[in-house]
Amino acid sequence: MALSGIQIHKLLPQTNCKECGFPTCLAFAMKLAAKQVELDKCPHLSEEVRSKLAESAGPPVRLVSLSANGQEVKVGNEQVLFRHEQTFYNPPGLFIRLWDNEPVEALQAKAAQIAAYRVEYVGMPLSVDGFAIQATGDGSRFARAIKEVLEVAKRPLILIADDPAVMADGLRAADGLRPLLCRATPETWEPFAQLAKQHNAPLAVRADSLTALAEMSQKLEKTGLTELVLEPAVADLRSMLLMHTLIRRMAIKKNFRPLGYPILSFPSQCAAEEGLEVIAAAQAIAKYAGFVVLDRFSPALIYPLLVQRTNIYTDPRKPVQVQPGIYEFNRPNEDSPVMVTTNFSITYFSVANELSSSGLPGWLLVADAEGMSVLTAWAAGKFDAEKIAKTVRTSGISERVRHRKVIIPGAVAILLGELEEELSDWQIRIGPREAVDLPAYLKAGAWA
Repeated sequence: MALSGIQIHKLLPQTNCKECGFPTCLAFAMKLAAKQVELDKCPHLSEEVRSKLAESAGPPVRLVSLSANGQEVKVGNEQVLFRHEQTFYNPPGLFIRLWDNEPVEALQAKAAQIAAYRVEYVGMPLSVDGFAIQATGDGSRFARAIKEVLEVAKRPLILIADDPAVMADGLRAADGLRPLLCRATPETWEPFAQLAKQHNAPLAVRADSLTALAEMSQKLEKTGLTELVLEPAVADLRSMLLMHTLIRRMAIKKNFRPLGYPILSFPSQCAAEEGLEVIAAAQAIAKYAGFVVLDRFSPALIYPLLVQRTNIYTDPRKPVQVQPGIYEFNRPNEDSPVMVTTNFSITYFSVANELSSSGLPGWLLVADAEGMSVLTAWAAGKFDAEKIAKTVRTSGISERVRHRKVIIPGAVAILLGELEEELSDWQIRIGPREAVDLPAYLKAGAWA
């Protein structure tokens, strides 16, 4: 159980030296108990006290990591219930389940298709994180399936077997990887604990109540295992939401360490139909799964889940931005048009996609507007005449084109007069308000 602020204060030097940035040791202790400050802020802790406080100072949801071939999936380390309170740090890993009794050709073809799936969303590459390989009872078949999958795609793995002996065969086939072992139950936790310790692998535990999960995690902690994953046995969306939320609330609000671990979710257990499985997966991503294992794969199913995960696990206080500067489209030359926009990712990629698909050459100047969209940045004074003029002058675009014409978004046409004063040697053109109208505007030659 985590220590209270008063209990932490008793272990501190109590010198009130203020080197931690707080006026008293008690103030520092209260912040430490609330997980709002790092333990290393106090420079006068002995190693004995530091080790005592390390557990209390750690995140309420512990970190668990899987790895394979240099790729790593980290989950946990979360400290809040809602992203607006602070942020969520480690997105849930999305895994696709493969069964060891599938024909070799079908198994490898499916694994290769999943591994090859890549999509870009506002400049961020998205893909499936790994595979969950399900044993159907035979250890040699399980091991063979793991090897067959790894031949075509060496990704992080979740190994699923109810029999510890079958799991042992699978682990030998996954030598050199760090998979998640799934799953220990109240009846089998001891042999699974031995396997997890032997292979330095995290272990998932499954039970149908929070009490049973907490009891198992406490027993496993006593064996020295610290990387655990909780799998509440649920059969519908309501029970999934209830169990996941209670686990997270107990960890965050009550500092209840036995439930302070990432959650493993199998949406298909709550929804057999494909359409309902994606709904269950979306709920699991939002509330509060660390690993989500899907039984089906298709671009239409996985893309919205990847986008949802990305949106939830970006810092709400920091807009997604692109690097300010000059961007080229379709091999522009010295006579190609020059356009300007802000560095908000969605704004940039809206314009970039239209320019790329149009086939028309052009230069795009991206101004540093602190990640705001055009109208938001203008309203905040981050995309005004002075900022646009500075971008034009300092970008080096004048050395790449022989004309002196720059197109500004139609949404900020009000800046025309000020810009003509700031850029007296340039001609200012008013472009369309929407990116979708940009190709037609350029083809019409109105800017020339």
